[in-house]
Amino acid sequence: MTRLFAGTQFDIPPRCDRCGELEQDCQCASLRDEPQRKPPEKQSAKIRLDRRKHKRLITVVTGLSEPDTDLPDLLSKLKSACGAGGTIQDGQMEIQGDHVDRVRATLGEIGYRVQ
Repeated sequence: MTRLFAGTQFDIPPRCDRCGELEQDCQCASLRDEPQRKPPEKQSAKIRLDRRKHKRLITVVTGLSEPDTDLPDLLSKLKSACGAGGTIQDGQMEIQGDHVDRVRATLGEIGYRVQ
């Protein structure tokens, strides 16, 4: 992506906030881009079945926090495994339908401890 004023007198290349170097020359950029995540073996997920209006069931996965886990990516894997829709609300993943066994198996394969 090019900058709006690239090549003009108003062009100011972006600099790193930490070291002050140009972003293309900065060595600390790789440290900043990837957040530190806990490995799945050190995290524990809790799965429960919840009932919503009109007696609809949803599978709720709690106990995994956003800084430690890539929740959108994990939710995508769980939705694909279950063949259902889902969302993230208030830090918990919700999958439409009764999929406790499939979610438990999928999280176990990835390496999460499941309660």
